[in-house]
Amino acid sequence: MSNASRVFFAIIILALTAFAGWKTYNVFSSHEKAAARQAEERFYAITNGDIKEEVTAQGKLEPKEYVDVGTQVSGQIQKIHVDFGDEVTKGELLVEIDPRIYQTKVAADEAHIKTLQAQLAQAGASLVLAQQQYDRNAQLVKSSAVSRDIYQQSKAALNVAKANVVSFKAQIAETQATLDGDQTNLAYTKIRAPMTGTIVDIPMREGQTVNASQTAPTILRIANLDVMTVRAQVAEADVMSIKKGMPATFITMGQMDRKWPGKVRQILPTPEIVNDVVLYDVLIDSPNKARQLMTGMDTQVFFTVGKAKNVPLIPVSVLAHRQPDADNAKGDAYLVSVLGDDSKPQKRVIHVGLMNRTDAEVTEGLIAGDRVILSGAAASEAEKAGGHFRFGPRL
Repeated sequence: MSNASRVFFAIIILALTAFAGWKTYNVFSSHEKAAARQAEERFYAITNGDIKEEVTAQGKLEPKEYVDVGTQVSGQIQKIHVDFGDEVTKGELLVEIDPRIYQTKVAADEAHIKTLQAQLAQAGASLVLAQQQYDRNAQLVKSSAVSRDIYQQSKAALNVAKANVVSFKAQIAETQATLDGDQTNLAYTKIRAPMTGTIVDIPMREGQTVNASQTAPTILRIANLDVMTVRAQVAEADVMSIKKGMPATFITMGQMDRKWPGKVRQILPTPEIVNDVVLYDVLIDSPNKARQLMTGMDTQVFFTVGKAKNVPLIPVSVLAHRQPDADNAKGDAYLVSVLGDDSKPQKRVIHVGLMNRTDAEVTEGLIAGDRVILSGAAASEAEKAGGHFRFGPRL
């Protein structure tokens, strides 16, 4: 082989060796870049933001103030003077019950009183006569002008006359009491509004007979619709977070995009158990001057437990390892992995305060700029959340 051939083959071998080295370098460089991208996706950079913690519950609307207007007397409904939606004032005539039975009773009582009063007048005259006879015999018996037996008879007649007067007065008082009761029942046949408000329900109809001897039947309902109440059912796990006076908002099925303001008025102490779930009724009052909120509407209620602005936030998916901690004032304690200044992972206990479905407020242990190492599950949640998660710089 000539020298020229040897040189040619040497050049070929050197070229192949250089190409193989370049290829190997590119492969390793690609792996390093992929590893770097994977490492980047495993870190979350802490940033400041706003957070609001809420408790949600289902509820129904009802008027805050309402009265079920019934009847205290039995009889046929003769006339209903109002209709659904009518505005009424306190004392206004609403319903009339057939009054004839009670008018008859009142007339009979009045006649009985007149009879007794006449008998009382007669007994009074007899008393005057008995008194005169007794006084005369009392003087005559002293001079033996009359016998002692006649004197005693006149005394007994006087006592009987006095007793008759007392008896008739008592009967008149008794009959007067009966008359007063019957007059009251007669007045009850005209049912008047006990409050100012709106007629929201009329379960009875004209001509219907009501029986008040056992229960007081409801004829109609008056409600003040200026303020409505949401009766929300809160689970026992959340009710401890609800306080009297706490602000709340709610939406209705008809206006899902509008949140109505409210405030917690009362937490009822007796729970309702539904399918083994313990629920407490929480009453939230909301103004309703425009009358857009109506009785019976279904609502989704949001209780604002707390809110904070410009505080360090961390994804809830990172908080997998809760730690026992006696310092509850700082919030719940969790163990997280943080990338240190030397780019090495380190364990750190942090405290969180407010929390919603995605974020938690860091009260101690992390500041804006710290990078938290995400686990595989947390990284997956980060990918699903999209723009919500803000990742740190490439390593």
